[in-house]
Amino acid sequence: MPYHFPRCQAVPVAGHQVQFLVDGEERTRWHFGSDYPRPFLYPLIGPSGHTLTRIGHPGAPNHDHHQSVWFAHHKVLGIDFWGNTSPACIRQKEWLAYEDGDDEARIAVRLGWYDGHDPKELMTQDVVIALRPGDDHEAFIEIQSMLTPTAAQIELEKTNFGLLAVRVAKSISAYFGGGQLVDSEGRVGEPAIFGQQAKWMDYSGPIAPDVTEGITFFDHPTNPGHPTHWHVREDGWMGASLCFAGPRLIEKTTPLTLRYLLHLHNGGADNERSAAVFETFANQQAYAIEKATVKHTMYAIRR
Repeated sequence: MPYHFPRCQAVPVAGHQVQFLVDGEERTRWHFGSDYPRPFLYPLIGPSGHTLTRIGHPGAPNHDHHQSVWFAHHKVLGIDFWGNTSPACIRQKEWLAYEDGDDEARIAVRLGWYDGHDPKELMTQDVVIALRPGDDHEAFIEIQSMLTPTAAQIELEKTNFGLLAVRVAKSISAYFGGGQLVDSEGRVGEPAIFGQQAKWMDYSGPIAPDVTEGITFFDHPTNPGHPTHWHVREDGWMGASLCFAGPRLIEKTTPLTLRYLLHLHNGGADNERSAAVFETFANQQAYAIEKATVKHTMYAIRR
Protein backbone atom coordinates (compact mmCIF):
# COMPACT_ATOMS: atom_id res chain seq x y z
CA MET A 1 0.00 0.00 0.00
CA PRO A 2 1.47 3.41 -0.94
CA TYR A 3 2.18 5.75 1.97
CA HIS A 4 -0.07 8.80 2.29
CA PHE A 5 1.91 11.91 3.22
CA PRO A 6 -0.22 13.97 5.62
CA ARG A 7 -0.44 17.66 4.89
CA CYS A 8 0.35 18.56 8.53
CA GLN A 9 3.21 16.93 10.41
CA ALA A 10 4.86 17.06 13.84
CA VAL A 11 8.50 16.05 13.39
CA PRO A 12 10.92 15.63 16.32
CA VAL A 13 14.39 16.97 15.48
CA ALA A 14 17.75 17.24 17.23
CA GLY A 15 18.23 19.68 20.07
CA HIS A 16 15.06 18.72 22.00
CA GLN A 17 12.71 20.32 19.49
CA VAL A 18 9.62 19.39 17.48
CA GLN A 19 8.83 21.01 14.13
CA PHE A 20 5.25 21.65 13.04
CA LEU A 21 5.01 21.55 9.25
CA VAL A 22 2.25 22.38 6.77
CA ASP A 23 2.87 21.27 3.19
CA GLY A 24 6.51 20.74 4.12
CA GLU A 25 6.97 24.29 5.47
CA GLU A 26 7.72 24.95 9.13
CA ARG A 27 5.13 27.10 10.90
CA THR A 28 6.28 26.74 14.51
CA ARG A 29 8.62 24.72 16.71
CA TRP A 30 8.32 23.34 20.25
CA HIS A 31 11.51 23.76 22.33
CA PHE A 32 11.87 21.68 25.49
CA GLY A 33 15.62 21.54 26.17
CA SER A 34 17.12 22.40 29.55
CA ASP A 35 19.02 25.45 28.24
CA TYR A 36 15.94 27.56 29.10
CA PRO A 37 13.96 27.50 32.38
CA ARG A 38 10.77 26.46 30.60
CA PRO A 39 9.52 25.09 27.24
CA PHE A 40 8.23 27.44 24.55
CA LEU A 41 7.09 27.80 20.94
CA TYR A 42 9.35 29.69 18.52
CA PRO A 43 9.11 30.87 15.80
CA LEU A 44 5.49 31.49 14.83
CA ILE A 45 5.67 31.86 11.07
CA GLY A 46 3.00 34.15 9.62
CA PRO A 47 1.37 33.93 6.20
CA SER A 48 4.21 35.83 4.46
CA GLY A 49 6.93 33.60 5.90
CA HIS A 50 8.20 35.94 8.63
CA THR A 51 8.13 35.13 12.35
CA LEU A 52 5.46 37.04 14.26
CA THR A 53 7.16 36.48 17.64
CA ARG A 54 10.60 36.99 19.16
CA ILE A 55 12.72 35.90 22.12
CA GLY A 56 13.20 38.66 24.70
CA HIS A 57 12.42 42.35 24.98
CA PRO A 58 13.89 44.67 22.31
CA GLY A 59 15.34 47.04 24.90
CA ALA A 60 15.47 45.39 28.33
CA PRO A 61 17.74 42.40 29.09
CA ASN A 62 15.78 41.67 32.29
CA HIS A 63 12.94 40.41 30.08
CA ASP A 64 14.79 37.47 28.53
CA HIS A 65 12.19 35.20 30.11
CA HIS A 66 9.82 36.40 27.37
CA GLN A 67 10.24 33.32 25.19
CA SER A 68 7.95 33.91 22.18
CA VAL A 69 4.97 31.83 23.42
CA TRP A 70 5.45 30.31 26.86
CA PHE A 71 3.80 29.00 30.04
CA ALA A 72 4.73 30.50 33.40
CA HIS A 73 3.27 31.87 36.62
CA HIS A 74 4.73 34.47 38.93
CA LYS A 75 3.88 32.82 42.24
CA VAL A 76 3.06 29.19 42.98
CA LEU A 77 3.16 28.62 46.76
CA GLY A 78 5.32 31.75 46.86
CA ILE A 79 7.77 30.35 44.28
CA ASP A 80 8.59 32.44 41.19
CA PHE A 81 8.06 30.45 37.98
CA TRP A 82 7.95 33.63 35.85
CA GLY A 83 11.40 35.18 35.81
CA ASN A 84 14.80 33.70 35.04
CA THR A 85 16.41 34.50 38.39
CA SER A 86 14.60 31.85 40.44
CA PRO A 87 15.88 28.23 40.60
CA ALA A 88 12.33 27.10 39.80
CA CYS A 89 11.81 25.60 36.35
CA ILE A 90 9.34 23.76 34.15
CA ARG A 91 10.69 20.65 32.45
CA GLN A 92 9.26 18.21 29.93
CA LYS A 93 9.05 14.82 31.63
CA GLU A 94 8.00 12.86 28.55
CA TRP A 95 6.27 13.11 25.23
CA LEU A 96 3.03 11.19 24.96
CA ALA A 97 1.99 11.43 21.30
CA TYR A 98 3.04 12.92 17.97
CA GLU A 99 0.23 12.81 15.41
CA ASP A 100 0.12 13.88 11.76
CA GLY A 101 -2.95 14.52 9.62
CA ASP A 102 -4.37 16.41 6.69
CA ASP A 103 -6.39 18.71 8.97
CA GLU A 104 -3.87 19.25 11.78
CA ALA A 105 -0.66 18.06 13.40
CA ARG A 106 -0.62 17.72 17.18
CA ILE A 107 1.57 16.66 20.05
CA ALA A 108 0.89 15.74 23.67
CA VAL A 109 3.60 16.18 26.30
CA ARG A 110 3.82 16.00 30.08
CA LEU A 111 5.62 18.79 31.95
CA GLY A 112 6.69 19.02 35.58
CA TRP A 113 6.87 22.21 37.66
CA TYR A 114 9.91 22.01 39.98
CA ASP A 115 10.86 24.41 42.79
CA GLY A 116 14.58 23.98 42.07
CA HIS A 117 15.33 22.12 45.30
CA ASP A 118 13.04 19.09 45.60
CA PRO A 119 13.41 16.57 42.72
CA LYS A 120 9.68 15.86 42.96
CA GLU A 121 7.51 18.20 40.92
CA LEU A 122 4.90 20.44 42.57
CA MET A 123 2.47 19.72 39.77
CA THR A 124 2.30 18.18 36.33
CA GLN A 125 1.00 19.86 33.20
CA ASP A 126 -0.31 17.74 30.32
CA VAL A 127 -0.12 19.88 27.19
CA VAL A 128 -1.68 19.38 23.76
CA ILE A 129 -0.47 21.64 20.95
CA ALA A 130 -2.25 21.43 17.59
CA LEU A 131 -1.40 23.29 14.37
CA ARG A 132 -4.10 23.75 11.74
CA PRO A 133 -3.69 25.49 8.38
CA GLY A 134 -6.12 28.26 7.46
CA ASP A 135 -7.00 30.00 4.22
CA ASP A 136 -4.45 32.24 2.45
CA HIS A 137 -1.53 30.63 4.29
CA GLU A 138 -2.89 31.58 7.70
CA ALA A 139 -2.59 29.16 10.62
CA PHE A 140 -4.17 28.30 13.97
CA ILE A 141 -2.31 27.00 17.01
CA GLU A 142 -4.51 25.50 19.72
CA ILE A 143 -2.89 25.08 23.13
CA GLN A 144 -4.57 23.08 25.88
CA SER A 145 -3.08 22.27 29.27
CA MET A 146 -4.25 20.32 32.30
CA LEU A 147 -2.59 21.19 35.63
CA THR A 148 -2.59 18.57 38.40
CA PRO A 149 -0.92 19.14 41.80
CA THR A 150 1.18 16.42 43.38
CA ALA A 151 -0.27 17.22 46.80
CA ALA A 152 -3.99 17.35 47.56
CA GLN A 153 -4.12 20.97 46.38
CA ILE A 154 -1.96 23.85 45.24
CA GLU A 155 -2.53 27.59 45.04
CA LEU A 156 -1.70 29.81 42.09
CA GLU A 157 -1.37 33.19 43.79
CA LYS A 158 -2.88 36.47 42.64
CA THR A 159 -0.69 38.00 39.93
CA ASN A 160 -0.80 39.72 36.55
CA PHE A 161 1.83 37.29 35.22
CA GLY A 162 0.64 33.93 33.91
CA LEU A 163 -0.37 31.53 32.64
CA LEU A 164 0.19 31.83 28.85
CA ALA A 165 1.89 34.79 27.18
CA VAL A 166 3.01 35.96 23.74
CA ARG A 167 5.94 38.27 22.89
CA VAL A 168 5.41 39.67 19.38
CA ALA A 169 8.07 40.66 16.85
CA LYS A 170 9.70 44.06 17.35
CA SER A 171 8.06 45.61 14.29
CA ILE A 172 4.58 44.52 15.48
CA SER A 173 4.93 46.15 18.91
CA ALA A 174 3.21 49.49 19.36
CA TYR A 175 6.27 51.20 20.87
CA PHE A 176 9.22 49.74 18.96
CA GLY A 177 7.35 49.20 15.70
CA GLY A 178 4.11 50.23 14.06
CA GLY A 179 1.66 47.80 15.59
CA GLN A 180 -1.53 48.08 17.61
CA LEU A 181 -3.37 46.22 20.35
CA VAL A 182 -7.13 45.71 19.89
CA ASP A 183 -9.44 43.56 22.05
CA SER A 184 -12.77 41.87 21.46
CA GLU A 185 -14.63 44.88 22.87
CA GLY A 186 -13.06 47.24 20.37
CA ARG A 187 -10.72 48.91 22.87
CA VAL A 188 -7.42 50.06 21.39
CA GLY A 189 -4.00 50.41 23.02
CA GLU A 190 -2.44 49.51 26.36
CA PRO A 191 -4.04 52.25 28.54
CA ALA A 192 -7.56 51.26 27.48
CA ILE A 193 -7.01 47.49 27.57
CA PHE A 194 -4.66 46.73 30.48
CA GLY A 195 -6.44 44.66 33.15
CA GLN A 196 -9.73 44.59 31.25
CA GLN A 197 -11.66 41.43 30.45
CA ALA A 198 -12.05 40.35 26.84
CA LYS A 199 -12.75 37.20 24.84
CA TRP A 200 -9.72 37.77 22.66
CA MET A 201 -6.74 40.06 22.14
CA ASP A 202 -5.12 41.01 18.85
CA TYR A 203 -1.61 42.36 18.27
CA SER A 204 -1.01 43.26 14.61
CA GLY A 205 1.48 45.39 12.74
CA PRO A 206 4.07 45.55 9.96
CA ILE A 207 6.16 42.41 9.56
CA ALA A 208 7.84 43.29 6.24
CA PRO A 209 7.69 46.26 3.85
CA ASP A 210 4.04 46.73 2.86
CA VAL A 211 3.02 43.58 4.78
CA THR A 212 0.80 43.67 7.88
CA GLU A 213 0.11 40.53 9.89
CA GLY A 214 -0.72 39.64 13.44
CA ILE A 215 -1.76 37.20 16.15
CA THR A 216 -5.20 36.97 17.71
CA PHE A 217 -5.12 35.29 21.14
CA PHE A 218 -8.43 33.64 22.16
CA ASP A 219 -9.59 32.64 25.64
CA HIS A 220 -11.96 29.64 25.64
CA PRO A 221 -15.36 30.10 27.37
CA THR A 222 -14.71 27.08 29.61
CA ASN A 223 -11.62 28.69 31.17
CA PRO A 224 -12.25 29.89 34.75
CA GLY A 225 -12.92 33.62 34.95
CA HIS A 226 -13.77 33.87 31.24
CA PRO A 227 -13.51 36.35 29.70
CA THR A 228 -9.99 36.57 31.04
CA HIS A 229 -8.24 39.71 32.24
CA TRP A 230 -5.37 40.75 29.97
CA HIS A 231 -1.87 41.94 30.80
CA VAL A 232 -0.74 43.85 27.71
CA ARG A 233 2.12 46.20 26.94
CA GLU A 234 2.84 48.64 24.12
CA ASP A 235 6.43 47.29 24.10
CA GLY A 236 5.16 44.08 22.52
CA TRP A 237 3.51 41.44 24.63
CA MET A 238 0.11 40.13 25.69
CA GLY A 239 -0.78 37.61 28.36
CA ALA A 240 -3.98 35.93 29.49
CA SER A 241 -3.94 36.68 33.24
CA LEU A 242 -5.60 33.71 34.91
CA CYS A 243 -5.08 35.09 38.44
CA PHE A 244 -5.41 38.83 37.81
CA ALA A 245 -8.51 39.10 40.00
CA GLY A 246 -7.37 36.70 42.71
CA PRO A 247 -5.69 33.36 43.52
CA ARG A 248 -6.88 30.02 42.19
CA LEU A 249 -6.81 26.76 44.10
CA ILE A 250 -6.30 23.57 42.09
CA GLU A 251 -7.43 20.28 43.64
CA LYS A 252 -5.70 17.04 42.75
CA THR A 253 -9.10 15.41 42.25
CA THR A 254 -10.24 18.16 39.84
CA PRO A 255 -7.30 19.25 37.67
CA LEU A 256 -7.44 22.65 35.98
CA THR A 257 -7.85 22.56 32.20
CA LEU A 258 -7.10 25.71 30.20
CA ARG A 259 -7.70 26.18 26.48
CA TYR A 260 -6.32 28.91 24.22
CA LEU A 261 -6.08 29.55 20.48
CA LEU A 262 -3.63 31.66 18.47
CA HIS A 263 -4.65 32.81 14.98
CA LEU A 264 -1.72 33.79 12.76
CA HIS A 265 -3.45 36.05 10.26
CA ASN A 266 -3.11 38.42 7.32
CA GLY A 267 -3.80 42.13 7.78
CA GLY A 268 -4.69 43.98 10.94
CA ALA A 269 -7.26 43.31 13.64
CA ASP A 270 -10.67 42.34 12.30
CA ASN A 271 -13.23 41.74 15.04
CA GLU A 272 -15.84 40.39 12.64
CA ARG A 273 -13.38 37.74 11.48
CA SER A 274 -12.30 37.05 15.07
CA ALA A 275 -15.90 36.64 16.23
CA ALA A 276 -16.38 33.86 13.69
CA VAL A 277 -13.13 32.16 14.79
CA PHE A 278 -14.16 32.48 18.44
CA GLU A 279 -17.56 30.89 17.81
CA THR A 280 -15.93 27.89 16.11
CA PHE A 281 -13.36 27.53 18.90
CA ALA A 282 -16.03 27.87 21.60
CA ASN A 283 -18.02 24.99 20.11
CA GLN A 284 -15.10 22.58 19.81
CA GLN A 285 -14.67 19.85 22.39
CA ALA A 286 -11.51 19.68 24.47
CA TYR A 287 -8.75 17.22 23.63
CA ALA A 288 -8.29 14.04 25.64
CA ILE A 289 -5.09 11.99 25.93
CA GLU A 290 -6.00 8.31 25.94
CA LYS A 291 -4.29 4.96 25.86
CA ALA A 292 -3.93 4.02 22.20
CA THR A 293 -5.61 0.98 20.69
CA VAL A 294 -3.27 0.61 17.71
CA LYS A 295 -0.03 -1.36 17.62
CA HIS A 296 3.31 0.33 18.46
CA THR A 297 1.55 3.41 19.88
CA MET A 298 1.16 4.20 23.59
CA TYR A 299 -1.12 7.24 23.61
CA ALA A 300 -3.56 8.94 21.26
CA ILE A 301 -5.08 12.43 21.22
CA ARG A 302 -8.84 12.62 20.78
CA ARG A 303 -11.56 15.28 20.91
